[in-house]
Amino acid sequence: MTVDASAAHLWIVGGGIAGMATAAFAIRDAGVPGENVHILEELGIGGGSMDGASSPAVADGWVSRGGRMLEEEVYQTTWDLFATIPSLENPDVSVRQEIIDFNKTFSTHSNARLLDARGRIIDPTKYGFNSRDRFEMARLLAMTEKALGARRIDEMFSEHFLSTNFWKMWRTTFAFQKWHSATELRRYFIRFVQEFDRIHTLSGVRRTKYNQYDSMIVPLQRWLMAQGVDVRFGTRVTDVDFTGPRQPRRATRLHIEDKTGVSAIELGANDYTFMTIGSITADATYGGNDTVPALIRDRVDHGWSLWEELAKKAPDFGRPNTFSGNIDENKWESFTLTMHGDVLLKRIVEFSGNEPGTGAIMTWVESGWHLSIVVPDQPHFFGQQEGVFTLWGYGFEIDNEGDYVKKKMSQSTGTEILTELVHQLGFEDILDEVLATTDVTTVMMPYASALFSRRVPEDRPKVIPDGSENFAFLGQFTEMPEDTVFTVEYSVHGAMLAVYTFFGVERPIPPIFHGLHDKTASRGALQSAFK
Repeated sequence: MTVDASAAHLWIVGGGIAGMATAAFAIRDAGVPGENVHILEELGIGGGSMDGASSPAVADGWVSRGGRMLEEEVYQTTWDLFATIPSLENPDVSVRQEIIDFNKTFSTHSNARLLDARGRIIDPTKYGFNSRDRFEMARLLAMTEKALGARRIDEMFSEHFLSTNFWKMWRTTFAFQKWHSATELRRYFIRFVQEFDRIHTLSGVRRTKYNQYDSMIVPLQRWLMAQGVDVRFGTRVTDVDFTGPRQPRRATRLHIEDKTGVSAIELGANDYTFMTIGSITADATYGGNDTVPALIRDRVDHGWSLWEELAKKAPDFGRPNTFSGNIDENKWESFTLTMHGDVLLKRIVEFSGNEPGTGAIMTWVESGWHLSIVVPDQPHFFGQQEGVFTLWGYGFEIDNEGDYVKKKMSQSTGTEILTELVHQLGFEDILDEVLATTDVTTVMMPYASALFSRRVPEDRPKVIPDGSENFAFLGQFTEMPEDTVFTVEYSVHGAMLAVYTFFGVERPIPPIFHGLHDKTASRGALQSAFK
């Protein structure tokens, strides 16, 4: 069927990276007029989970709920999108080119990837595999997703594998827990096998000049606005109506709530809707120096509510409870330090041998909270004051007792988390000065790793459900065979797939990069795994 893109109207639910990418591909590649593209976003800001802003918990502080590591080989649709988006500070340089140039100057090569209980750097080149570990890895790669089903990682690997340096690095790089989906881990091994022999340095990581909100979201949003896109903040889509079971499968009406009240948007023959479902940052709460972020177990915001309504309408619209139903397996707590002085930063540089922006993740693998930190290049936030520095970190075992602060991380204030970190670093001699000059913003996220939940294929809807004529699903909780969730690439890939399919865009979608099937990428990786 031929589609007249010039007459089409797109109603995009959600202003995160998936929705914004959908709008960009529709305008750039499908020829939809910008004024015919409508983004409906409940919040007052775009970007979704890709955030970076002033802290809501401390004055003159900064915060990112999470951090994203980009990768050269895998992020093909992301690079495609941002190759035509002008960068934040120089309209003559694309976001893609800025990232290339930045990483030539600040190449990642961690010198302190793992640390022990005494704050000593562990030799990470000793991956620690034995013959059984290698067999278990080979077995996982040989199994089909159908055979794996909803198995846990620890059902596929022994305790020895889970104690290796390799696993300690892999799990904290990509945020896997042993109870997470073995199927998702298999996809990661296949997609990112090229990282096997550089996981100890993370030299394959690509970073942005500033945080991803400033370096990616803001430029993309500017470009969309310049094309005339209709962005409606403060607009929540509560439900969607569809045609009956014996009719062509179409979305017919969007039910919305905004400051004017309740209304509906009728979808006609030329209307398409792209719906973002689920959220890993739903019900996120903030704490400061002297406060603790609450863990919300009951739904307060609406991050999951639309999908829950849609799932009642058709069996192939997925099962949101698979991902949102076990908070204790998926919650995280992150923290951002705003340092009004460089005493801590200088000591970390001296200790690690890495200048800011070159060191990737440092993980205390024997710490009670399983702490990790990243020290980015400075400034990390656009508008960050001179003489102010930031770093980001998170805890993987937040209900354990700290080694120095004898309480759970989830019950600790920002100052207590900073105290634990300084002790883990062995910098007790500067503790008082660090506490006096540092503000801490903490973030509790109940669903941070929900996308790794154990699942079967039916738990996630296809990007374009079978028979759909005008509606698609977007985001991290859709099903795209062989691709890996918890990446910006997954959201952008889904957006490109949806737009290109509906509008018959002849330009090819970049193929999924399978590191395991690439001879150049896999050769050194397999040598590392089997050495």
